[in-house]
Amino acid sequence: MNRYSMIIQWSNEDQLFLVTIPEFAELVVMPCTHGATREEAMRNCEEVIEMYLEAWQAEGEPIPEPTTLQVAS
Repeated sequence: MNRYSMIIQWSNEDQLFLVTIPEFAELVVMPCTHGATREEAMRNCEEVIEMYLEAWQAEGEPIPEPTTLQVAS
């Protein structure tokens, strides 16, 4: 399982859930995928993440680090 963030937002214009990956924002045109349901959008995003990671690794490109939530104590 990857640890990358996903932002899932409804688009009235497209009538789809659009997904962006904040860690990939500087490297990939956003949104990176979509789905008719939240579940479909999340599944599609998982596939897109794996695709980009495999491509970057094969090309020797740097891979963005997943961000983690910093909870105040």
